[in-house]
Amino acid sequence: MFLVCVGDTPSRASSLIGALQGFPFFHPSGSSKEKVFFFPFSAPGSTPYETLPRAPSSRLPVSHPLWRSAAAVERRPAPADLQSNPRMAWGQGARRPILGLLSRAQRQAARGYTSATFETHLSSNHFAQNGMIRRRFSSEVPASEQMNLIKQLRERTCAPIKDVKASLVSCNWDIEDAQKDLRKRGVISAAKKSSRTAAEGLLAIAQDEKRAVVVELNCETDFVARNDVFQYLASSLAKMALSAQDPGKLVFPFAPAYLENMSINLDHPKLSGETTVQNAVTEVAAMVGENVKLRRGFMLSTTGHGVVSSYLHTCPQPGLGRIAGLITLEAEDSSASLDALKRVGSSIAMHIVAAKPLFLSKELVSAAALENERDVLRTQAESSGKPQMAIEKMVEGRLRKYFEDVVLLEQKYVVNDSTNIKTLLNDLSKEVGSKVTIGNFIRMEVGEGIERPEETAKKEAMACAA
Repeated sequence: MFLVCVGDTPSRASSLIGALQGFPFFHPSGSSKEKVFFFPFSAPGSTPYETLPRAPSSRLPVSHPLWRSAAAVERRPAPADLQSNPRMAWGQGARRPILGLLSRAQRQAARGYTSATFETHLSSNHFAQNGMIRRRFSSEVPASEQMNLIKQLRERTCAPIKDVKASLVSCNWDIEDAQKDLRKRGVISAAKKSSRTAAEGLLAIAQDEKRAVVVELNCETDFVARNDVFQYLASSLAKMALSAQDPGKLVFPFAPAYLENMSINLDHPKLSGETTVQNAVTEVAAMVGENVKLRRGFMLSTTGHGVVSSYLHTCPQPGLGRIAGLITLEAEDSSASLDALKRVGSSIAMHIVAAKPLFLSKELVSAAALENERDVLRTQAESSGKPQMAIEKMVEGRLRKYFEDVVLLEQKYVVNDSTNIKTLLNDLSKEVGSKVTIGNFIRMEVGEGIERPEETAKKEAMACAA
């Protein structure tokens, strides 16, 4: 324990030391390691700390003048020599608050306070370079204030409460420093979680009259997919991709690397400022405590007189969903009404989500897919034991059914199964007075193609059972 006595003469400091020896936290025994220092106000050039001999142990009665409170000390005008020396005058005035502190300390000691109550922490910050003492008081943050700070930082960052409290404690309950510390912790935490499987998430769509962009942002659980910060980031990524330079392609698939180094300006209570896409994704991963990654994206454009239509299934809010369908409809006549194209385009986009087409027309079915399907159908027909001529007819008949399943123009319209998409387009062409065709279409679903851990475990269990 260190004791600093303030006074303009060693004798006054010694008197204070003698008074302090009456308190339970001051032990004058030979085994004590206390050190007593005197700070001389009247000697500017002297060493700031001078060790004094300890005064004899004594317990002063309460009636002793030293125990009078600061309020009871008679205030006399400062002598002329003190007025000419401000530093000495300051030292004289410092006695009064010290006496008041001693009086309060005696009353607290009488109530049974322990020495831990009176522990004083001193640092070099208490002393200015010119030799003057700068008074500095610090205390523990009250429990109610701690809970308030934890709540505020939790609302700002969405970080787990355990991490929020740890950062506040390490930053001495400074909320701004704690927020910076949380961001540093989050980068490390996000890097550790980057190897986890992220098969949940959302699709975000942004579009204008001629283009539409859909991006897939993945996370580990659907709980995080409902987080407002996660949803805001997904929408912002789609809007940023739409505002990027037009690649000049009608269908443009892009990987995460296409967007990661682009600058994005975020304006959310918990996520704001200008940063790169990669840093924004990392920061959100730190907030939600899961692996978050930008997986892929598509841009669909129309160059002629047409529209881009979209549909999202399972929408938590406009522009977000788990399954997306996009389609472009183009009219040959530039005077054709686009309102009818938008109306029919939206319904066909919904059909794409429900029917899962793989090809636009029969001519676009790949030769490999067609040959593979023929082999499967022929094997099924041969198992019936019918002659070869009948088998070929069976294969061709079942192949037409295959086209109805995977080719968009041949599929039954989900809104009215008495017609197909090709017939729907013919009716639309008659309505607008110009031939209408489908330019391109895209269907995306969150997590498609990602092998989930539970599926892997199931396959391993089946393999072991076999």
